[in-house]
Amino acid sequence: MDGHALMNGLGFFKRLLGSHAAEPRDEAHLQTALGARMLVVDDSPTICAVLGKMLRQDGYAVLKATEGRDAIELARSEQPALIFLDIVMPGMNGFAVLRALRHDPLTRDIPIVMISGNPQATEQFYVQRFGADDFMQKPFGRDEVYLRIGQLVQSGRLAGRLPPVQVELAPPVLSAEELSADDLADIPDIAMPDADATPHRAGATAMPQATLQVVHGIG
Repeated sequence: MDGHALMNGLGFFKRLLGSHAAEPRDEAHLQTALGARMLVVDDSPTICAVLGKMLRQDGYAVLKATEGRDAIELARSEQPALIFLDIVMPGMNGFAVLRALRHDPLTRDIPIVMISGNPQATEQFYVQRFGADDFMQKPFGRDEVYLRIGQLVQSGRLAGRLPPVQVELAPPVLSAEELSADDLADIPDIAMPDADATPHRAGATAMPQATLQVVHGIG
């Protein structure tokens, strides 16, 4: 490993470990383009709803997938600006989805933030980077989501938001899901793993053997 790669790796690892530590945040946080497509991939409807609400409140259009293969198809067809990808999912897990996206010329350059509440999945991601841009651990709040987006804007992975006078006043509607103000108010502001989490979700203490095989097989 050359010195540049080592420094990048150490910086990334430090950011992961300090993701929940107090960090200076500008009141006007860095944002990407108004109406930018954000793809949320998680088998938990709760996480999809909460993260979707946070993103919409910052002016983004939200696409959702609860299964890995659907996420790949959406990423190919819709070309989202950013993907939030859960690691521990039944069937095709997040590491396998990440590998597929990075090997596809249509999706290999899309920024990806991995999310998980599973300690072992988190540890696997700390130790080995498989091409994701960042990591966010459950539970997370709005500030955490905006911080991740802001860091990608700052690094140049996402375009910065133009002044309001230079953009459309309303983002495009990409989903048939229409929520009233009351419906949005009912969605919590913290993304927590589902209370009835099964072993493949955040409360799991170990990853399934099939998942571990996929993890170690990614090159």
